[in-house]
Amino acid sequence: MPRKKKPRSPSRSRSRRAVSRFSRLRRLLVLAFAAAVAALQGGGWDYLSDWLDLEGFGITAPALKPTGQQVHTRFAGCPQFFAPGGMPAVPSAPRLRELCFDSFAVLHSGQTRTPLIVAERLNRRMIEQGQGLARSDRFYADARVPSFERAELDDYRGSGYSRGHLAPAGDMPTPAAMAQSFSLANMVPQDQTHNAGPWADIEADTRAYAKRAAGDVYVITGAVFGQGSRRLIGGRVAVPTHLFKLVYDPRRKRAWAHWQENAPRTQAGRPVSYAELVRRTNMELLPALHEGAQRVQ
Repeated sequence: MPRKKKPRSPSRSRSRRAVSRFSRLRRLLVLAFAAAVAALQGGGWDYLSDWLDLEGFGITAPALKPTGQQVHTRFAGCPQFFAPGGMPAVPSAPRLRELCFDSFAVLHSGQTRTPLIVAERLNRRMIEQGQGLARSDRFYADARVPSFERAELDDYRGSGYSRGHLAPAGDMPTPAAMAQSFSLANMVPQDQTHNAGPWADIEADTRAYAKRAAGDVYVITGAVFGQGSRRLIGGRVAVPTHLFKLVYDPRRKRAWAHWQENAPRTQAGRPVSYAELVRRTNMELLPALHEGAQRVQ
């Protein structure tokens, strides 16, 4: 004979309904607070996802889809680091910030808390001037970037990643420029083996080319965050899946790019063409050149 179910206690049912209502109210209050913070900071759902785990509150943020639009950078304070013929165009995104330093320019992302691209102008005189300079090795958080959008020294501690320069310290011609190169606005989390191995070789090869070139050489180094990449250090700073270094010699009308996975197994390989870099990154970094650039053999 089946056992009869005991009737639920009215007081227990009321208690469960009260807890459920309290839980829903708590979720709404937390979401309202985060939305207010995001509004003050000028962000949207992506900003909310930085503040709290929405799914943990039973709320799903809409997928952030690329707009397909591009934004043309200006760098009004330091155009000398870019090749004549137009400023780079990059995919539109919130919280992009242009920063000028003595010897390089940074397009910084408040979403990834890293640079996206860093531009330099190199020549023989600059390379020779910087030879023998002692590394300062004094890394610092850049106060020009709002605290919520920038990396901090604690983010890298114990992460297992190097603080990888995009504008290398070895490119710097003066002690002041050397010190500025250690801004975290010029850094990405980089695999230590890759940073000390093939990437260091690429940086040295670029300096060697600039030293023997007939005039100025323009270099743009960038970080790429591939689809599906969600790796963070310190719970805040995004780890790029790939890095690239684009080199352009305007006298020879030639450009080439080193494309590297940010991984310990990566080896230095043959450079890719400028047209291929544009295809992979959706960035028009040398507007005057377009797809007519050749690849150095």
